[in-house]
This record gives sequence, C-alpha cells and structure tokens, in this order.
Amino acid sequence: MGNPRGFIEIKRKDAGNRPIKERITDFGEVEQTLNTDDRILQASRCMDCGVPFCHWACPVNSKIPEWQDAVYQKDWEEAAKILHSTNDFPEFTGRVCPAPCEKSCVLAIHDEAVTIRENEAATIERAFEKGFIKPIMPKIKTGKKVAVIGSGPAGMSIAARLNRLGHTVTLFEKDEAIGGLLRFGIPDFKLNKGIIDRRVKVLEEEGLIIKTNTFIGKDITAEKLLKDFDAVCLAVGAMKPLDLEVPGRELKGVHFAMEYLTQQNRKVAGAEFSPEERINAEGKNVIVIGGGDTGSDCVGTAIRQKAKSVRQIEIMPKPPVKRSNGNPWPYWPQTLKTSSSHEEGCDRFWSLETKKLSGIDGVVNSIELQEVKWESANGNGQLKKSVTSKKGVTFDADLVLLAMGFTQPIHEGLLNDLKLDYDSRGNVVINDKFQTSNSKVFAVGDTVLGASLVVKALASGRDAAGHVHEFLLNDK
Repeated sequence: MGNPRGFIEIKRKDAGNRPIKERITDFGEVEQTLNTDDRILQASRCMDCGVPFCHWACPVNSKIPEWQDAVYQKDWEEAAKILHSTNDFPEFTGRVCPAPCEKSCVLAIHDEAVTIRENEAATIERAFEKGFIKPIMPKIKTGKKVAVIGSGPAGMSIAARLNRLGHTVTLFEKDEAIGGLLRFGIPDFKLNKGIIDRRVKVLEEEGLIIKTNTFIGKDITAEKLLKDFDAVCLAVGAMKPLDLEVPGRELKGVHFAMEYLTQQNRKVAGAEFSPEERINAEGKNVIVIGGGDTGSDCVGTAIRQKAKSVRQIEIMPKPPVKRSNGNPWPYWPQTLKTSSSHEEGCDRFWSLETKKLSGIDGVVNSIELQEVKWESANGNGQLKKSVTSKKGVTFDADLVLLAMGFTQPIHEGLLNDLKLDYDSRGNVVINDKFQTSNSKVFAVGDTVLGASLVVKALASGRDAAGHVHEFLLNDK
C-alpha cells in the first residue's frame, strides 16, 4: 500500500464518456481515457484491505490490491503480470465487465469505490503499448491434441492455457472470425474489435491453431471429432434466445436482438447487406423488449442508426436507486442501472408485458402492452407476478427487438450427437472436473452456466484448463 491516505486525499474520478452529440454519430468506443497521472492517483486510493472484498467478489479472483499498488508505483509491467495471473484477457473485462469488484469495494459503502475496471483497462493498454505482452511459448510438447469448440471468452481462455501447457490445440469457430459474442454481440462502441484482433495475433504466435468458418457437427461430425482429438472442450455458449409468444410475433420487423446486433457489427467490419436483409432503425419507432445489457446495446445501436424514437420495455418493476435494506453491501446491488446508451436518448418503461403485436400488410406497426403488478413471494426479496392490471398502453412500433435473454445452449446438432446429459434448464451437465457425461468431452462457460458474464466465462475456461491438462497427462 504505497499511499495509506490515498483514499482520504483523492476523490474517485471516472474517465467519463465522449460527448453524446459526438459519439452517436459513429461506432467508436464511448469511454474516454484518464491521463496517466490521474490514473496513478486513482490506483493510490486502494486501501489494501485486510479482507479484500473486491477479490472475493471477482469471478476470476483478481489480486486487485496487489496490482493497484503496482500501478501506483508506476510498475506497469508488474501490474500486467499480476493481472494475467488470474485473467487471460483483462483488455476484455476492463471494457465490458459490470465490475462486481467495485460494488464490493469497502469504499463503495460511501459510493466512492476504487476505479478498478478503468484501472484494469489502462494497465493492459499500457502493457501492450510498452511491449510487455509477448507470446508465451510452450516449454514442452505433450503430443496430445485438443479441440476447443467455440471462440468466445471461455473458449479463448481454455485454448490459450492448454496451448501454453504444451498440447496441440485447435480452436474451431463457425463464424468468419473468432471472439464469439465479444465480436458479434457486443457493439463496437463498447468494445472495438481491434482489441480482439490484437490478442488473436499473440495467440497465433504462441502456436494456437485457429480454424474459422468451421461448423462442428456439420463440417466435422461429432464422431470424427472424438476420433481425431484426445480431448474435446465445448464452449458453444447459450445461444437459444427466449422468444415472445404473442399474437403478431410472425410479423416482419420483429427480430431477436442478436440478429440485429450481429448484423450491425458485421456492417461496421465492412460487410454489405441487401436492402431486404438489412435491419435498420433509421426513421423508425423502435421497441426494445428486455431491460438488460443486450437491450441497452440495442438502444445504443438504434440511436446510432438514427431511429425516430426508442423505447425499452421491462416486465420487472423499476429497481430502487439506492440499495434496499435486504440488499446490503458487499453483495451485488439490485439497483437501477443507467448505461451510456440510455443517456443518449431512450424512454424506459417497467412493469409492462407484451400482449399483442399488430401490423399492416404483414409488417409490424404497433405494440400493445399491459401493466403488471408484483408482490413479494417470501421474506427474501423475491417477487412474483400477482395481478395483471387492466391498464394498458399502445405504442407505434416499426421495429421490435427481442432482448429477453437466452435459455440454453443449442442441443440440435453437435451436443445431441455427442449424447450429452442436460440439466433441468437445458445446460450441459458437468462434474467437478468440468467433464460431461462423456469423459473425453469437457464443457465451459455459458454452455454449463447459462447466459452469464464475460468474466465468469473467462474464469470457467481458466479453471477447466487444469482439469483437462490432468486428464491428458493421465490418458495413456
């Protein structure tokens, strides 16, 4: 702890975002960067607590006080080294993590948490700038072959670790570039895709074999996969979206959020789409159904496409601005979250459920919603839908985006061909060593967790790598 009075003498200072009028004209990253002196001062605010709740709350168990101190001491190389000891890709979490570490920081009791996420992003950027991020070559080669299916954060993490342990690892991706939802789901205004490409170059230099445009289960059968590789790691995500079962769902102009976001990300990358294919919000009244991060991403994208209006609908009640008595620090705060996209111009509505979509000539033009009332289900804060009010509202709707979440991995194809077991939610069942019902097949990330956070996917891939390594060494 370099400055024991840092948290007293220095106030929290966020980097902030680019001006709204500027950023909504492009898909460049919204968040700005603090100058180095200010960033070092922000790191000095870490109290090096005897019980580091930030470390406790972080899914990758980041050694936060240690690398904060290294930043304060201007030892960027050491800070990056400590970061990488628990997190293979801090440049991703430094941009898109909701920062549970900050919510559990002791200073968060007074709404003055250390700027951990921003410090992380600054540290890894400085490490790349200074040339500290270099390929880590395997010291030995084991002769074992591993297939990793899916190149999102979980797949990238386990592939990178197993490759460094000396196995010959092939990372398969059905799309044209690796990154999964990091590349195709998260908008460029939150994560510039050059950040992914920069890391991919390092992984390739380390010897990781990457095969894109390869749909496992179609281009390569499950049978051949098991025959050609000593172990198979599934990181296929939870890509089955929750659908909206109401009259009018079949109308044109109603799309899943990921159809919309992935197309725009490809558009930013240079892809061309015909007018018939293009999902464009320009001049339209847009309705986003779902109040989470994916819905927020749809909001920001629609605004950049020059939508006429954007409304976001959430079936749950509006969260409180401050923690309730039943939601104490250091647990995750169940409070109102306002993203940079919301700040750009969006009307938000809570406790509304969709009853009907209407249209003209097969094209959606309005949505009918009804107010929902909620009541406490028990004493622990859970809610249940109790009474549906007769109060309703109708909005113009030229484009409806369904951002209600994901239910499970897609079973049809590879997973069913491998004859894997599923739990009650449809996720792949694993044991404490990340093995599925087929001992040669492992599963990580959202494939077993359900739709979750990037940081949890990274932790899953990291933790599974050690078990796969042990399995391979014992497989004579």
